[in-house]
Amino acid sequence: MEKPRKSVRRKSRGVTIDEVAALAGVSPMTVSRVMNNHGKVRDSTRERVMQAVRELDYTPNLAASSLAAAQHTRIALIYTNPSGAYLREMLVGLLRVASRTSIQLVIDYWDNLDTDAERKAARAMAGKVDGVILPPPLCESHAAVSEFVRAEVPVVAIAAGRSSEEISCVRIDDLRAGKELAEYLIAQGHTRIGFIKGRPDLSASSNRYEGFQMAMHEAGLPVDASVVQQGDYTYRSGLKAAEKILSGKRPPTAIIASNDDMAAAAVSVAHRRGLDVPRDLAVVGFDDTSAATMVWPELTTIHQPMASMANAAIDILLRTIRRKDRTTRVLVDQVVPHKLVVRGSAAPPPKRG
Repeated sequence: MEKPRKSVRRKSRGVTIDEVAALAGVSPMTVSRVMNNHGKVRDSTRERVMQAVRELDYTPNLAASSLAAAQHTRIALIYTNPSGAYLREMLVGLLRVASRTSIQLVIDYWDNLDTDAERKAARAMAGKVDGVILPPPLCESHAAVSEFVRAEVPVVAIAAGRSSEEISCVRIDDLRAGKELAEYLIAQGHTRIGFIKGRPDLSASSNRYEGFQMAMHEAGLPVDASVVQQGDYTYRSGLKAAEKILSGKRPPTAIIASNDDMAAAAVSVAHRRGLDVPRDLAVVGFDDTSAATMVWPELTTIHQPMASMANAAIDILLRTIRRKDRTTRVLVDQVVPHKLVVRGSAAPPPKRG
């Protein structure tokens, strides 16, 4: 007697985007781009993906579409920054936002690349991510920026010193902040103020110094070139600059450094020379990184809200990536507020008997 045929019921399981990607020989991100009809995808690749979709009878899970879109949105942070404290502040802010939005954050370090190497690295990265965040100095690299723009990958410059006609920016008003810092010292009675400049190839550096000059000019005070020295945002450059400033015949009663690392170095030089900070020498910094509270006395500085800037940068990128109309570029120049943080490193100048 023939046994009755056992009915076979296929276990209910939806086909995943990873299975489609594996069959088509592409990444899940490419499948997402094809299904959502955004981003540049070659016609041959698009056809392979659609063939895999038909073959597997793939239907996107609409209930999870927003989460899936976030999980397959890759945003790159590309950096080459000599200030470890500055980088830490930026990374913490970005990682918090990335965790909250479920995006994939790709972190890449470009170490002293020349122009051609930057172009090649940008071209390679453009094919792997949906958006890019560029901090200084890369945000002012024409080679890198132009490659991303050519590939139609949205870019946001974070902590840029100026607006751009090519990419979106999130920044503070460095000129105004530099002016406020100098005005604070002038209000305390300082008339001879030294200055340690940041990297000369960055607009934020020139803006901060220009703000200092404006405050001095408006107060009728001269800017003495002998107490102005070039730095490059590193602690070591701050040591050299402060040593030159304080070894002159007429040292200043206050020093403004273009970032906290160099300000911390200036405090160290002052201590080595037997000067009390702030009684003999006031020292102020910029950015309010962890370096500002790791020295004694803690630094008076300009707070640059890196967490808020990171949040704004990712928000701009996500809105750009998810726009249905990608034919016109919409650039954003978002200026976030800064504030002067007063701590123990600045005081009125000593009275001369």
